[in-house]
Amino acid sequence: MDSEFSIETLKSSWNQILDAVLEVDRVAWLLWFDARLVKLEGNILEVNFADSEKFSGDHNFKSARKPEQTAKLISAILKVTGKELEVIES
Repeated sequence: MDSEFSIETLKSSWNQILDAVLEVDRVAWLLWFDARLVKLEGNILEVNFADSEKFSGDHNFKSARKPEQTAKLISAILKVTGKELEVIES
């Protein structure tokens, strides 16, 4: 990955990425809109949902995030940034 592409670059594009997910699948968008970008190492993006735990009740949709939903996020990242990343959850 080139040195100009960083977690900050990805964060600045995150709303566009989420919009691209929303264009293809509203459920996938709901599953990813609360993700926090933790770190980017090589082509691996680590995300977490720590903020979702601040609400009462279960707002963490981890059990609903299936490989096909992650694939839609990865596709949106590629569409917006031109970078193919693997997404892992911490």
